[in-house]
Amino acid sequence: MTLSRLAMMSLGFVLAATPAALAQADKIVAKVNGIAITERDVALATEDLGERLAQVPEERKRDEVVNYLVDLKLGAKAATDAKVADGPDFAARLAYNRDKVLLDEYLQREAKKAATPEAAKKLFDDTVKALPPEEEIHARHILVEDEAQAKTATERVKKGEDFAKVAAELSKDPGSGKEGGDLGWFSKDRMVPEFAEAAFKLQKGQISDPVKSQFGWHVIKLEDRRTKPAPDFAAVKPQIDQYLERKAQQDIVLALREKAKVERLDQPAAATPAPAAEPKKR
Repeated sequence: MTLSRLAMMSLGFVLAATPAALAQADKIVAKVNGIAITERDVALATEDLGERLAQVPEERKRDEVVNYLVDLKLGAKAATDAKVADGPDFAARLAYNRDKVLLDEYLQREAKKAATPEAAKKLFDDTVKALPPEEEIHARHILVEDEAQAKTATERVKKGEDFAKVAAELSKDPGSGKEGGDLGWFSKDRMVPEFAEAAFKLQKGQISDPVKSQFGWHVIKLEDRRTKPAPDFAAVKPQIDQYLERKAQQDIVLALREKAKVERLDQPAAATPAPAAEPKKR
């Protein structure tokens, strides 16, 4: 079940918070054969259609949703007139969907209680403390096709030519070449082994001998090194909130299961183990 769907299921409760919001939610935007379509219907249908609206231009989305609701109301009325609701499976389908909506709404309400700002900050702080320190380096490189070109580049920069200028002139790396070979900050596992081993052995300001990898030949310059900083809390808070909500939902369901008596009548009862035989008397 998606959090967006759960959030939309609680829309009515949120909008009901004030008379003005309630009036806006119940505002009639269209009628089809006298049947009203409200802003609340538009909001729910917009969420339900989801990806179907992704390719629709923003200025047309509302019309698409209202047209969908017109078809929905017409189809539902036709189904009612055809007594579809009297069919043997309809009541069961309706009950199933009612249970699902109730569960979604309940989990949404309870999970929101777990994703408090205090809980999010505590989880962030605890996670950061538990992370082992990881070294990062800031490096530049010049990528060329063969060893001879790499040796030429190495000789030029070790004689004092500006590394960034030589990289911009010679490097075949489409990502960093125009940036003077700048690779930014990275950890050892971010690079192919041959490159990483050579780069992390360098001292600040040092330039490597030519290094071969699957991409070609590299000349590497180490700009700086540091311990990888913790991520910014504000940047990762949405993911933390999502984790807390999902975990809370899982915990709620597991707790309900533990308290329940579940009987599987579609499976044979587990065989009762035979009592252990008493040892024979001598």
